Amino acid sequence: MTQVTTPPPAPEEKAAKLNILSRRDFITLLLGGGATMVLAATLAQPLDTFAREILQDRTRHPHEGDSNYRWGMVIDLSKCIGCDYCVWACQATNDTADDMRWNIRIDDTTPVGSTFHLTRPCLHCQHAPCVSVCPVGATYVRADGIVAMDYAKCIGCRYCQTACPYGARQFNWLERSDVNTHAPEWGEPEVPRRPRGVVEKCTFCVHRIDAGLAAGLMPGVDEAATPACVNVCPVQARFFGNLNDPNSRVSQIIASVPTLRLREDLGTDPNVYYIPPEGLV
Repeated sequence: MTQVTTPPPAPEEKAAKLNILSRRDFITLLLGGGATMVLAATLAQPLDTFAREILQDRTRHPHEGDSNYRWGMVIDLSKCIGCDYCVWACQATNDTADDMRWNIRIDDTTPVGSTFHLTRPCLHCQHAPCVSVCPVGATYVRADGIVAMDYAKCIGCRYCQTACPYGARQFNWLERSDVNTHAPEWGEPEVPRRPRGVVEKCTFCVHRIDAGLAAGLMPGVDEAATPACVNVCPVQARFFGNLNDPNSRVSQIIASVPTLRLREDLGTDPNVYYIPPEGLV
């Protein structure tokens, strides 16, 4: 009996899957969550030479995180103008392809007819379904709340991709030889390309976080230690910091104005919070 092998999707098919969540799906995710409270302010810009040097010496900073920190992000949908700067900066910094973006943007309208723009990185869930289903421990939650990938362990089973309720993971079908069209205008690649046959996703620019802490910098305050998508935002619609610190900007925001987390009802406990636009809820 002849065995039929399913070929990988053609580039145009993969591109069609780029916005893996439909507009209706995203609103469902938003409204499925509960509301909390929050405020605002901040940041800008790329990794400095000193941080690149630190990254070359892997003994100079920890890789499993520090439990004194729990890194989180707040995205203000009422401020976002849909410029895509955060999308392009992520692609340049993390060297991702157009059809494998780690940060995506979706446009929609509120019930009163106002347009808003919703971006979605990995949400770095504290009870992450992707971690639960990984058979080899290639994806795990660090002590600082970051959901990390060990590409050397990943066997490409894609269980994590199927389990993620947010569509935040991409499978690397092919060995990449494409040119990063967003570099150098939106930044230079700061991490190696992932090999063929692994799943990849947003890391909160963990290489910057670890290098920055080792150099005495604070992620969310110092630009070189802060995710690229936060630094590049021209309207300060993205904030990053330590959720364990009640005095951090992200903690103050969450304590001061209504926010949403996607599908809180699933019990995933994501570390990304959204300030909804007026009229959405």
